[in-house]
This record gives sequence, structure tokens and C-alpha cells, in this order.
Amino acid sequence: MKVKKYIAPTMSEAMNLVRVELGNDAVILNSKVIQTGGFLGFFKKRSVEVIAAVDPTPKAVPKVKEKQKLPPVKQPKIDFIKEPTIVADTIKQSNVNVSPTSLDKSSTDLLKELADLKDLVKNIPNTNGQESVQFLYPEPIQKINRRLADQEVSPHIKDELLSLLLEKWYVDGANHTDEVIIEWAKNELNNRFSPYSYGEITFEKKYVNVVGPTGVGKTTTLAKIAADCALKYKKKVALITTDTYRIGAIEQLKTYAKILSIPLEVCYNLEDFKNACDTFRDFDVVLIDTAGRNFRNKQYVEDLKKVINYDEEMETLLVLALTSKQRDMEDIYKQFSIIKINKFIFTKADETSNFGAMVNLIDKYKIGVAYITNGQDVPDDMMSANSEIISKLILGVEQHERSS
Repeated sequence: MKVKKYIAPTMSEAMNLVRVELGNDAVILNSKVIQTGGFLGFFKKRSVEVIAAVDPTPKAVPKVKEKQKLPPVKQPKIDFIKEPTIVADTIKQSNVNVSPTSLDKSSTDLLKELADLKDLVKNIPNTNGQESVQFLYPEPIQKINRRLADQEVSPHIKDELLSLLLEKWYVDGANHTDEVIIEWAKNELNNRFSPYSYGEITFEKKYVNVVGPTGVGKTTTLAKIAADCALKYKKKVALITTDTYRIGAIEQLKTYAKILSIPLEVCYNLEDFKNACDTFRDFDVVLIDTAGRNFRNKQYVEDLKKVINYDEEMETLLVLALTSKQRDMEDIYKQFSIIKINKFIFTKADETSNFGAMVNLIDKYKIGVAYITNGQDVPDDMMSANSEIISKLILGVEQHERSS
């Protein structure tokens, strides 16, 4: 067996190196993310280290004429490469104890283990139509791979997670149940997304601006937040709506305000908005419902900034529906990013089983999530979000727990 280590900037580049040098029958024994280069511990580059192997079985001897004598065929040897440290590391990872007197037996055991592991190998799809190198994912990790692919999680997030799981798999003895691997994956995703800001509004800022396109459940979500503030936290809450384009939205919000005994001001222009802010100057929190089309107009935003200090007084939440395509969500974000978006709100979680776009947007824009809604009931059907809840949704942990 020929074993060799490759270091490349990305997993795909490392796989190409394996394919070129060892061929399409190669398998990956281990892979991990490493830091290389740098100066005095700084400016290190992130790379991927892959240990690959190939089993050099003898090629079939071509048929010859009966009278022609064949040269003696030598039995193929196990070709350990020259780098002794790589061989030692690889054998160590395979849990094989090697002594000078037992090298042949150890080699046989290693080949047997490799043959057994090959049964777990799946081919990585190749868009160029070329045959891909077999990548060694144990079955429990393959299940995570399939789950992330079904959820349409971005390839770079998926590849980095699988690399971490594979490294942990070999370090911890290469024998774990599906439940253990799911827990590993949940913890790794939780660690990846936990640095961002999550959870319900903190009342650090008086004005909460809820923005988003029509049809995502923005007005209903605003009513849920208002009910949460008034009933759960006993805050003095007021509502302002500038969404005068949709009469139905105004009537809907008026109904919610009446039920919750919360005052509502409808603002048709900047002067109305100034007056509403003055009317509610003694309130704890003022929730603002805006028209989606307003934020396409830069002047509208600039005018609002004359009334409210966005940096010191305003928290802005962008509402997106999980039933939308990720590409559409990104276009909406760009439309509203004329102002600072503090957190996302994702609605309609009950209408889809695909949550990949949620983590992709968090990862791309480095913005956390305030709430996730899963129905129309006010004040119910809304939960405060955190990285653990999001990790469970992606991995289907709650569904798995219910079925087990």
C-alpha cells in the first residue's frame, strides 16, 4: 500500500493532487484543517491536510502465444513511501501496533482494515464528468453529509464540518454510533454560529424597526413581538406603521393593537412620524411596521435618520420567509441593507422542511437571528432563536429524537 500526505489550500485542490498522483482507486485515510506558514505565530494560512493511500494490486498479465515464455512475475511489495513520519502517523491512526518483527502481519492487518473501510466509501460527484477519487466517509458521517446536502447547506460549510467530524472520528477510535456523530455535528455547528447576536429584543434601544417585503408575515410577526413585550415583560409598548400602501395591513395591525390594548399611530409622511415619536416619548419600546418598497428609496431612509438616530436608538430586524429561495433572500437583504440590519427574523418554519438558506445567510452576512416563527397564532407560534436551535433544525435532531 502506498500512503502519502498532501497539503493544499482547499479540499478540492487536495483531492485533485490525490487523483493525479495516486489515481482514481485512491482512498482518503484522514483529513484535517491545519494552519501553515506565518511569522512569529501571526499571519498563518488555513490549509487542508489529506492522507491518501492506494492499494497497488498487480495488473492482469496479457495473453501471449503458447510458445512464448513468460518472465517470472514478482509478487508485488507493499510500497511504503520514503517519509517515515507519514507512515508512522498513518499506522497510528489505524490502531495498528507495529514492531520490527511483525511488519508483515501489521501490513496485512492494515490492508484488511482498509478493504473493510472501502465498503463505506462513496464517490464525490464531479461536475466535469470525470471519475472522482473515492472519499473515505464512515457511514455515520455519510448520513450527516446527505442531510446537509438535502438541506442545501453551502458546500464550504458542509466540507469544513465533515472534515472536523472525520478528524474526530479517527482521533476517538473510529467506532461511534449515529447518535454520537449527530451530537458532534450539532456541537460543531453551534460553535460555528454562536459568535453572532441571537435572541429576542433586549430593550436596550427604544425603537425596533421591522422591515421586509410583502408576503413574509411581517405584520403578524410585529404583533407577536408586541404581545411578547406587553404580556411577558410587562413593558409599555406602542406601534407605528408607515405601511400605508396596503390598507389590509393597517386594519390587521389595528385589530391586534385593540386586542392587546396597545396604542397605534398611522404615519403617512415624515411629519406624522415625528409627531408619533413625540406622542410615544414616555413608552418603553416603540415597534415600527414599514412598507417594503420604502427602503428602495434612499431619500426615505435619509429622512427617517433625521428623526431617529439609527445607531443609538434603533434596532432593525429583517423578516425573511423560509419558503423563499436563497437567491431571493439575498436580493431582499441587499435592498434593505441601505440601513444596518441587526438581526434576521425567519418566518414560515412550519411550511418547509428545508432550513439551509438560514445558515447560509447567517454565515455569509455574519448576522444572527432574533426569532423564528412557525404559525399564524398571536402571541404563540414564535420562538426566540439561538445557535443551538438552528443547529438542531439543520440536522433534524428534534425529528430524530421524536422518532427514537
